[in-house]
Amino acid sequence: MKRLLLAALASVSLAACAQDSEGGGESAPITGEVNIYSSRHYDTDLALYEDFTKETGIKVNRIEADADALIERIGAEGEFSPADLLITVDAGRLWRAEEAGILAPVDSPLLKERLPENLRHPQGLWFGLSTRARIIIYDKAAGVPQGLAKYADLANPAFKGQVCMRSSSNIYNISLLSSIIAHKGAAEAESWTKGVVANFKQPPQGNDTSMIEAVAAGQCRISVVNTYYLARYAGGDAKGKAIFDKVGVIFPDQAGAGTHVNVSGAGLVKTAPNRDNAIKFLEYLTSESAQRYFADGNNEYPAAIGLKANSAVEALGAFKADTLSVADIGKGQAEAVKIFDRAGWN
Repeated sequence: MKRLLLAALASVSLAACAQDSEGGGESAPITGEVNIYSSRHYDTDLALYEDFTKETGIKVNRIEADADALIERIGAEGEFSPADLLITVDAGRLWRAEEAGILAPVDSPLLKERLPENLRHPQGLWFGLSTRARIIIYDKAAGVPQGLAKYADLANPAFKGQVCMRSSSNIYNISLLSSIIAHKGAAEAESWTKGVVANFKQPPQGNDTSMIEAVAAGQCRISVVNTYYLARYAGGDAKGKAIFDKVGVIFPDQAGAGTHVNVSGAGLVKTAPNRDNAIKFLEYLTSESAQRYFADGNNEYPAAIGLKANSAVEALGAFKADTLSVADIGKGQAEAVKIFDRAGWN
């Protein structure tokens, strides 16, 4: 009875959030639907949904919420869940969905052709659809920090009292440490974590935006942020561009494995009532037009092979990306949390 009630409530919610496919331009007749549970909330996604409906005749219904809440909801709804596709950000959250057992494998030659292997789950449980890099930023007014070229350098005692970071509970930091574990092993990752903590100027706090503004204001000399946050300033108004101009960018580990890259991605829900339509939507998301909406809407890099980012993202500079499998980044999440706790990175 509880599951039936949950399913009924979810259906009502999805119906209330259905995209209106009527309007200008030729549209295919409505021939079905797909139910999207998404933690993304960008205006460009609305255009993406509408274009898919016009192209295929498949109506898109959506529910937007925090990723962890959506994963929990799908699990609670069980076999009666109306969810067809989960869209979320970060390998850590995709890994959580995988661990919750709510995703089903997809074997699509088109997805294999369009997306790099390292951005696809080995068994097809999820697919990376756009990427972002986790970069080091510094206060230009204080000068380029000499000897800072790798993530490992953040633990150098030469930078004591100069580093500001977000909390260790932040999924972006968990995934970064997970990638270090994958490359260097847990022992070296823990040594690095302790070294970074020793260099903190202040207790971990804020978000990527506040880190950028703190560095631009000279409150912190060094921090680590995702590229899309900085690109917002680069492509923003005069005030935003003034902040961007005060911040220097270092793409770490260019002489080594490359800069850590994470994803926004999606996976098919194993109980999907509209499985074929969901796979069509997944494949559509890798088309050039959809990639423009999906990636540009959040100033990210397109995941599809051969496509370039928008001008604000390109303004950050070219770099070599780490090709570590995003699936491996997910696997180290639990160990990363333990290391953060032991190191005192709150």
